[in-house]
Amino acid sequence: MNAASNSGRPEGNPVSLWVATAATTGYPAPHGDVEVDVAVIGAGIAGLTAALALKRTGRTVAVIETARVGTGVTGHTTGKVTSLHRLAYTELARRHGTSTVRTYGEANQAAIEHVAAVVAGEGIDCGFRRVANYTYAETDDAVARVREEAALAARLGLPATFTTDVPLPFPVKGAVRFDGQAQIHSVKYLQGLAAAVNGEGSFVFEGTPAQRVHDGSPAVVVTEGGAIRANDIIVATNVPFGGQGLFYLRCHPHRSYLIAGRVDTPPLDATFISAEEPLRSILTASVGGSSYVLIGGEGHRVSEAGDTAGRYRRLAAFAHDRLGVGEIAYRWSTQDGVPLDGLPYVGRMSPTAKHVYVIAGLRKWGLTNGTAAALILTDALSGRENGWASVFNSNRITPAASAGRFMKENAKTMATVLRGKLGGHPGHAALAPGEGAVIKVNRESTAVYKDPDGQVRAVSAICTHLGCTVAFNSADTTWDCPCHGSRFGTDGSVIQGPAAKDLPSRPAP
Repeated sequence: MNAASNSGRPEGNPVSLWVATAATTGYPAPHGDVEVDVAVIGAGIAGLTAALALKRTGRTVAVIETARVGTGVTGHTTGKVTSLHRLAYTELARRHGTSTVRTYGEANQAAIEHVAAVVAGEGIDCGFRRVANYTYAETDDAVARVREEAALAARLGLPATFTTDVPLPFPVKGAVRFDGQAQIHSVKYLQGLAAAVNGEGSFVFEGTPAQRVHDGSPAVVVTEGGAIRANDIIVATNVPFGGQGLFYLRCHPHRSYLIAGRVDTPPLDATFISAEEPLRSILTASVGGSSYVLIGGEGHRVSEAGDTAGRYRRLAAFAHDRLGVGEIAYRWSTQDGVPLDGLPYVGRMSPTAKHVYVIAGLRKWGLTNGTAAALILTDALSGRENGWASVFNSNRITPAASAGRFMKENAKTMATVLRGKLGGHPGHAALAPGEGAVIKVNRESTAVYKDPDGQVRAVSAICTHLGCTVAFNSADTTWDCPCHGSRFGTDGSVIQGPAAKDLPSRPAP
């Protein structure tokens, strides 16, 4: 059998540093129908930024969140607020041209300043501080690419320089440096946004999954507690639930991993990411009186999961060997949609949508891309022109930049579907505590988990999004869909979409 084992479990408490060190919010679910100007689905960086910006224009808003504010994708980021996205500018310029990549840079640079202004204006205690951000190279080939990125970014008017003076404790050949960037405690920032949104006719609702969306006048979000009626709806849930807009085909889900280790040294005024593979993202932070080094990397398409525990162990080895980190305190994974042509999707949900808007495909740099996206939609709903909107247009057609990747990525998804349908144990598996496996019970794929106390939980193994077969993630103790990235708890509850419905319970075999 191929059930995961408890043996060799990686170091660290399996929770995001940001989630673990923030207070717990307690916004209620709606009890009855609610009428507002704008309904926002998703209390992450994009949804809450849009909600507050719209409230500041005089509108009433209602934000609904399946779980708690900050516990989704934004609560599992690195905390970097930067317009330097590894080597994004040379990549995007090859696909789209200089004019488009200039707009992308302007939008992300403006997002940094928007976050800074909101922190100051709302008095949000989220550890915001200015830092330099580096993409560093350790080989001759990579340093040539870094020089090219620095030169292009400087021509675009971004705060870029090439430097060989990189404040890392191991030798590198050079880096592109962006000055005036920032970092934050992402959950505390979101909680500050939510506090500013809630009240004066506007609402934040937690524990409130959206069940259906109706595009009409009014537009309606249906929840278990009541209907949210609004003039417009923004869906900001990483990958939209349901099939409208086909974003699950236009973004491939990508998972990355992070660890946080305690250190005795104060944080650096810099953040880092490697130009080479394997990618290593480095950040230092002071949280709750302790200093931490965060290491990220080991990313992959969700259909190519591999040894999750091994990924955490490799990050820990890098932290120990290259950065002198001792104890690993926290470990977690994060997941984002990578758009086929490299640019986020912001605008109407589909070409025929009237009052439903979407933010998706933030390409793993959501703190700035999500903020910029929220400002684009604030202008759209306010009848204002926005100079970034055409580049981020959710209904753009870019065959030269995306057609080949569309075929490649969705062929991988189809192969994953077929593997899932043909797999599964034939009716039983000997599970040790902490293990999970997909088992055929009466010819039905059943996801079976034995908890540390020996209690067995069984749910359907068929993802409620489009019917792919889930797989057990031993390091995070979740059931993960390898096709479109939905994640479920061992009780079947949705952790992350595009699935909107829980995995149904099944009799324990």
